[in-house]
Amino acid sequence: MIASSLLQLPDWNNLAHRSLAGELLTREEARAVLNAPDDMILDQLAAAYRVRRHYWGNRVRLHFLLNAQSGLCPEDCHYCSQSKISSADIEKYPLLATEKILAAADRAAQLKAGTFCFVISGRSPNEAIFSRVVDTIKEIKANYDLKICACLGLLSEEQTHRLAAAGVDRVNHNLNTSEAHHGEICTTHTFRDRENTVQNVKSAGITTCSGGILGMGESDDDVIDLALSLRKLEVTSVPVNFLIPIPGTPLAEIRELNPRRCLRILCLFRFILPSQEIRIAGGREVHLRSLQPLGLYPANSIFVGDYLTTPGQAAHQDWEMIRDAGFVLEGADGSICD
Repeated sequence: MIASSLLQLPDWNNLAHRSLAGELLTREEARAVLNAPDDMILDQLAAAYRVRRHYWGNRVRLHFLLNAQSGLCPEDCHYCSQSKISSADIEKYPLLATEKILAAADRAAQLKAGTFCFVISGRSPNEAIFSRVVDTIKEIKANYDLKICACLGLLSEEQTHRLAAAGVDRVNHNLNTSEAHHGEICTTHTFRDRENTVQNVKSAGITTCSGGILGMGESDDDVIDLALSLRKLEVTSVPVNFLIPIPGTPLAEIRELNPRRCLRILCLFRFILPSQEIRIAGGREVHLRSLQPLGLYPANSIFVGDYLTTPGQAAHQDWEMIRDAGFVLEGADGSICD
């Protein structure tokens, strides 16, 4: 961490103005956002909210996550409880039956989620699994007014075009960290592999969803480089995960985050990615804790319900948090939910 006395602190409102004008922060300014003293956090949040409000008003989008296939993954992602090198005590199962997936979609609709996030573990789906996924997505679209976000691992251009034809609204494939730090987090695929999947999604005309996991031993420059990579790829939706150190994974002992650090990261992402949907994803409850409502000032989206292998807070608490802070829920069609 850079000592605040050595930083040339920027004018936060000027950063907001320049962000809205499409200008990119300098690296020094980005570092200053991440290292500003604690007594400036409210000023940073107010500036980030200026940008967020311009594009998103006071609306909050809800996403519901289903882990439709758990564990059994051949990759060695060090943060993941489902990887081949993890000894975490999690439930492992093949692709769920269509009836169970449709029941989860129904649950998403009941929880007022606008987007149903359909996730399967693994490097890349084989043809049998992929075909089942495509057929199931068609059934969800036929029965529910939900946007579908599919997270299926590394995908070819041919696969992304088939997903587009099935009605998938967006595909998630996170970059996870900077290119420089990627080798410390995973060795079974490359940063370029992940970028290529995002590019294949774009080629199919599907909305891109890609973000990262923060708190994995990365430097400030890694955080900045991740945000810059997402900007360069013109990603539309950006989930910001905060590492949950899960026993049995290589990163189980890492403890780098606190609520203020998380809020500064969200502010930085909003300044660098002004118009994007920024979602506070995994680790929200663990790391933001009592400051969760403040995360809604730079971010405009959250998950409701549980995550892949870890629980989230109760949906009614999320609704109360959003409304108590003066925000409103946005439905799948962009309308305001009651």
